[in-house]
Amino acid sequence: MRADARHNRARILEAARETFARRGLDVPMVAIARRAGVGVATLYRRFPSRESLITEVFADELAACASVVDEALADPDPWHGFCGAIEKVCAMQVADRGFTDAFLTAFPDAVDYERTRERAERGFEEVVRRAKAAGRLRADFASADLVLLLRANCGIVAGAGAGAGAGAGAGEGVAAASRRLVAYLLQSFRADHAEPLPPPPPLTLGHLVPTSSGTAHPAARPGNERSSR
Repeated sequence: MRADARHNRARILEAARETFARRGLDVPMVAIARRAGVGVATLYRRFPSRESLITEVFADELAACASVVDEALADPDPWHGFCGAIEKVCAMQVADRGFTDAFLTAFPDAVDYERTRERAERGFEEVVRRAKAAGRLRADFASADLVLLLRANCGIVAGAGAGAGAGAGAGEGVAAASRRLVAYLLQSFRADHAEPLPPPPPLTLGHLVPTSSGTAHPAARPGNERSSR
């Protein structure tokens, strides 16, 4: 790859990372090209589809998420591992608005990316099983409860995006709000003194990635990659 091509690729990745973090994955490709200072045709030469750009941008974040789960599994205290995983994943949400969508949207053509994502999901299921077996996590904790927690945390992040002009202290305020929310909910997940709850809602992790129109994310729909041109 020529030096100018490497330079353009790096500029595109940097622009995409910054734009996805602020605006989520629905940002038009043309907006990324404009921020990178390249033409749309140049962007598509480097990254032929939205999927290829997203998976390249978030490969490191996904690997970090999988590492968080691995650390939780290695923790000799199952409850401490469970809490640590929840806290760290929620902190990732706060740092990057696009992270949740990138983690949960299916990219069947990105084999390595999918393999890492599925490993993280299976690992978290084992983290939950261990915490329940240790008698620390309430027995009625369901995967839908994780979805509720992440959706609530997404609300905090989305609110931050709506008030982006609130000043330099806004980011730390959002992070503090997220930490307090997570602490409240982790206390409610404890097995000791757990009271009966209504049944869990029919939610899966896929419910975390709707677009503003309520349809599937564009990156998950074949043939939609170049709609932003």
